[in-house]
Amino acid sequence: MTVLIDPPLWPNHGTVWGHLVSDESLDELHAFARQAGIPERGFDRDHYDYPIERQHQLLELGATLVSTRDLVTRLRASGLRVTAAARHGRA
Repeated sequence: MTVLIDPPLWPNHGTVWGHLVSDESLDELHAFARQAGIPERGFDRDHYDYPIERQHQLLELGATLVSTRDLVTRLRASGLRVTAAARHGRA
């Protein structure tokens, strides 16, 4: 199981958000998010957004903290990354 989080850097809705991904499978990602109590509405095609307040909990559950650059690199290598072009219907 390899679930990754990056540092929360994106402010919105009164908190700061990070990303939660799997470099293995979306099934693994969804199972981890359910275990952590992260709502399905937090899922965005290849990742979940998580608030800074949840970071410690995610680490305790087994997520690995990596840099944003490493998270994207590993997500791309897994084949699970949804590109910006695909997000906007261009691929």
